[in-house]
Amino acid sequence: MNILLTGFEPFGGEVINPSWEVARSLHGQVIAGSTVHARCLPTTFVGAPQALADALAVLKPELVIALGQASGRSEVSIERVAVNLIDARIADNVGERPLDTPVRTDAPAAYFSTLPVKAIRDGLRAAGHPAGLSLSAGAFVCNQLFFELQHRLAGRGRMSGFIHLPALPEQAARTQPSVPSMGLAAQIDAIKLAIAISLSGDAQPAAGDPDEGGPTS
Repeated sequence: MNILLTGFEPFGGEVINPSWEVARSLHGQVIAGSTVHARCLPTTFVGAPQALADALAVLKPELVIALGQASGRSEVSIERVAVNLIDARIADNVGERPLDTPVRTDAPAAYFSTLPVKAIRDGLRAAGHPAGLSLSAGAFVCNQLFFELQHRLAGRGRMSGFIHLPALPEQAARTQPSVPSMGLAAQIDAIKLAIAISLSGDAQPAAGDPDEGGPTS
């Protein structure tokens, strides 16, 4: 079985993005008999969906976890829902800033994650990782990619979803020391465990729950 694990290139003036650092650290690893294939996606509204489509076509993965950075969050945030909306608070890496635009005009208003989100949250917490469920993946490229992922795999019986990661300590030190952060090693361990839980036969996708959530950057 192939696992697709995506991360993003740095954006918003940053020189590093924890999502890609985590993904590339797990590239080639075998987890529960399945191989992780990491892909770095451009932080652009045009490039990210195309890069995702190319990776899906080549790898035909049975599990896809897309990662993104959410500065200001203090925990690993397992996203529950992708909304059909782009409303960028900043421009992407090529200067595009769509406002009040649907991700797809021919698609539903939202898609749920098909990852076992509660099992991931509970498993991460049991292992000592701060983790929670989120009801907002924002309205930037992360949410767009999450929506595209769920749209492309809808009805195909594959698990897929999105997880936001906190800033790295070096990012917080460069900008604002009070911003929550999490070390790279801990983030890698958390995502490796999230993959293992997703592949577990005991894990079932959750479908709608009034859990905690917060906005993304």
